[in-house]
Amino acid sequence: MLRTAGLLALLALVPLLFWYALPNAFPSRAHGPLTALPLALAALVGLIPAVRGGRTRAEWAKAVVLATAFLFWAANQLWPEGTVATVFNDVAVALFVVDVFLAIPSPSRESRVTSSTRSHPIAR
Repeated sequence: MLRTAGLLALLALVPLLFWYALPNAFPSRAHGPLTALPLALAALVGLIPAVRGGRTRAEWAKAVVLATAFLFWAANQLWPEGTVATVFNDVAVALFVVDVFLAIPSPSRESRVTSSTRSHPIAR
């Protein structure tokens, strides 16, 4: 399922790339939906492993934060005008920054990784 959803997200890029080659072949407002669809599918792809189970609460929260960021970015593409667009964009940016912060190992986890690497015979 994950691979299929990932492939759908990749395939959703094809019309977007064709839009650049042949913009007159598309309706005038096509760019927003063409951009939003792969972003929304990327959100789905990011959630699938968490939904499958076997994830910690922290991993589940990180997946939700990242998926939500992609969805706000997609919404910004669909409604690019006005104050709401700015809010959607800023929420997406904030969530992407939170996602990066959540990806930083905690000091306790980092020290465990470092100490286990030092004690491993190949790491010496």
